[in-house]
Amino acid sequence: MADLFGQASYAVRFGWGPADAVAVGAEVAVVVDVLSFSTCVTVAVERGTEVMPYRWRDGSARAYADDHDAVLAVGRSHSRPSLSPAALLRCEPVPRLVLPSPNGSTICAVLAERGAVVAIGGLRNARAAGEWLAREAGAGRAVVVIAAGERWETDDSLRPALEDQLGAGAVLSSLLAVAPGADLSPEARAAVALFDALRPDLPSVLRDCVSGRELTDRGFADDVDVAADLDATGVVPVLRNGRFGAGHRAAAA
Repeated sequence: MADLFGQASYAVRFGWGPADAVAVGAEVAVVVDVLSFSTCVTVAVERGTEVMPYRWRDGSARAYADDHDAVLAVGRSHSRPSLSPAALLRCEPVPRLVLPSPNGSTICAVLAERGAVVAIGGLRNARAAGEWLAREAGAGRAVVVIAAGERWETDDSLRPALEDQLGAGAVLSSLLAVAPGADLSPEARAAVALFDALRPDLPSVLRDCVSGRELTDRGFADDVDVAADLDATGVVPVLRNGRFGAGHRAAAA
């Protein structure tokens, strides 16, 4: 049964959240949390910052940052390093940044604990992430793209998020452009089909989806625009020893 849920008969797979991250058990994984964990990590790394993901948003995050001589990203702010990708583009880069994220960071930790190579993908670095993943798949490794989704406040269950499925589809579509014969699971092919269908209207779709409207209502419409900037960077952040750095750099489209 585990093999069925893990899409084990396919080399390239797609799943949702930490449960699928465990079930799939791939050797290489790209985590996609477009609004805004993966976009924040990508922006920070492209500007030379090492990012240290952290699973909890409590007092221990401050202590963790202090122990590693790092800046702690707190909340979402227009003017300082935070969980706002637009702010990270405007602020002076810092050497090390701790990003607390019970969602994206948790998925990265779950995958790393099981020995997977973990990278970050999204719309902003889709082409580069797809090329990197195609290289890994071409070397015979099982690969997966995990869409983080969001969490319902009522019971903490997974809420599939359109922006993450689009980001995952963008990465997988880019993989197919490099390796058209790649063996994608039906779930992965469906993510590609959705992205390809909505690509012409991508900025407006992101602004109008639930998460995009939520951020706009809170005054962070610029975060949605940064996240929707398809192929703006060639950086693929890769997790090594608990820190994301630039594991791959391709020319931006």
